[in-house]
Amino acid sequence: MQKIDAASPEAQSADLVAGNVDQFKAMFPELITEGPNGVSVNVDVLKALVGDQTVTDAEEKYGLNWHGKRRARQLALTPSTGTLRPMPDESVDWDTTQNLMIEGDNLEVLKLLQKSYAGKVKLIYIDPPYNTGKDFVYPDNFQDNIKNYLELTGQVEGGQKISSNTEASGRFHTDWLNMMYPRLKLAKNLLSDNGLVFISIDSSEATNLRSIMDEVFGSENFIGLLPTVMNLKGNNDAFAFADTHEFTVVYARNRENCVVFQLPVPEDSLDDWLEDERGLYKRADTLRRTGQDASRERRPNGWFSVFIDENGTVYATNDDKPRTESDITLWPVSEAGEELSWTWSKQKINDEPFNLIVVDGRSGKNIYKKQRASLGDLPTSKPKSILYKPEYSSSNGTAEIASLLGSNVFDSPPKPRSLIRDFVILGTSTDDIVLDFFAGTGTTGHAVMAQNFSDHGSRRFILVQLPQPLDPMNKGQKTAAEFCDEIGKPRAIAELTKERLRRAAAKLKADNPLFASDTGFRVFKLDHSNIRAWNPNPADLEADLLAHQDHLVEGRTESDILYELLLKLGLDLCVPIEQRMVAAKDVHAVGGGVLMACLAPTISRDEVESLAQGIVAWHKELSPAGDTTCVFRDSAFADDVAKTNLAAILEQAGIASVRSL
Repeated sequence: MQKIDAASPEAQSADLVAGNVDQFKAMFPELITEGPNGVSVNVDVLKALVGDQTVTDAEEKYGLNWHGKRRARQLALTPSTGTLRPMPDESVDWDTTQNLMIEGDNLEVLKLLQKSYAGKVKLIYIDPPYNTGKDFVYPDNFQDNIKNYLELTGQVEGGQKISSNTEASGRFHTDWLNMMYPRLKLAKNLLSDNGLVFISIDSSEATNLRSIMDEVFGSENFIGLLPTVMNLKGNNDAFAFADTHEFTVVYARNRENCVVFQLPVPEDSLDDWLEDERGLYKRADTLRRTGQDASRERRPNGWFSVFIDENGTVYATNDDKPRTESDITLWPVSEAGEELSWTWSKQKINDEPFNLIVVDGRSGKNIYKKQRASLGDLPTSKPKSILYKPEYSSSNGTAEIASLLGSNVFDSPPKPRSLIRDFVILGTSTDDIVLDFFAGTGTTGHAVMAQNFSDHGSRRFILVQLPQPLDPMNKGQKTAAEFCDEIGKPRAIAELTKERLRRAAAKLKADNPLFASDTGFRVFKLDHSNIRAWNPNPADLEADLLAHQDHLVEGRTESDILYELLLKLGLDLCVPIEQRMVAAKDVHAVGGGVLMACLAPTISRDEVESLAQGIVAWHKELSPAGDTTCVFRDSAFADDVAKTNLAAILEQAGIASVRSL
């Protein structure tokens, strides 16, 4: 039963303005637009419809405009004030994995990844909110998006609450566009010049998505708008037509440089291929040499007899005699009687009889070579413009989650792994990076791991997911919240993402015990920067100055600070990090010595020389290819003399970039 309160329409008089707008909308739908205060009437369009000559076309241009577009563009350009804090205890194979699972608002995370991953991602796949009126749309805060994110996810007290973007909102499309636009702008920077982006969407925002993708990526880089059949029976809840499909929007960073690979042909369609104990093959060229240089005179070493035993096995001997009387003898003679030569030597024939096939012809038996179907040349086919396979059914996504987690914990079905895996095949080679910044259940990570097992690849994934709280009182979230309670994790969608990855990895390893692949992932969480911003209180400057002697946030670990340095210096978050004790201080060497950091809380005058000389010695041992940056905690130095002396020793040894935090 819905409660009527003072804000309910039923408790207020008729809204005459809204009534007038509705009448305009019924007669002239092109008049209606979305303004800063919701639905409004475009007066310029109205003037044009009634023939008013004061209207000009000076402001008209082709493209999609909405209220807040300029601000959304500026939001993408505003630097992030956050960092990514490492969580080894929540990770799998922290020391060896190259995969990332990041909890946080994807807008801020995309900003933080710019230096380290710009131009390095080969494939982006996202399944964003479809804006159906039921899904959550990120309400970005222009002033402090990190604070906004922490409030939304319940990590700090605040007034922001997660809510759906309902169709009753006068800013229904505007809010969705303001969410998507800056994220796509930032994502483009991460994509390699030959990279591709695949986006799942339904008809609610497909047209608007095409428009902003045309603007961000360029219409010339459009690859396809692919109907993707997800429910062949159809969704009967839809009006007029039972929905059977969604769409996959595909764009390239640079269409001239990208390659869309083909999909492997299903095994039941391999009509031209045969199979033996060594795998798939098809008949290739004859063993008998052909062409101008094939004669016995030109290639005398290729003139010898070859035998076929009763099992159809081919062999050769030095005395040109069969091993048994029943063996068939063949010479490299053409049908016209020309004496030719074999393409293989006796030794190769005897070493690889399994790569030869005997075929009955009109003039007797012939020997042909087998073309093996290796991982790189399995038969493939160009994907069709309508994506349909039975395994693409949304019910498969539900079944996969249920089999891994014990029950279907999501209100709406996740994308099936086979669909995302085909996108991985179409868009990547074996050592590329795949990014999904609306990770959801982690299907993309699962698909990347599965494809690596299939073709022995070493692809990496970067997943980003908001730790959106799960409310056990919400019918659609109740099962998911209870599952988090069962596994002893916080009630948040990101916990389901991580758990799905853990269980998927364990199953893949159990199913493929002979092949070792990277099934781990490093977990990072978005938070305010470790470096404190100067925000003085004019009423008590003295206290603020004393409190700001240490520029680092209290309670942050050396690891927290170290990984922020990686982000700010543009280093990969999975780069190798070594640690040594130098002069009783922990010193870290990142990327083979590209970055060296000592974040000890105190460094006295007496310790400076031994610490500096130890760092210099390790630096020479590492011998990094490029310049080295060396970083210390500013508040650690006993005084300016200690700081100056340490910097001087390092600079004399060739480490010119010495910084303090």
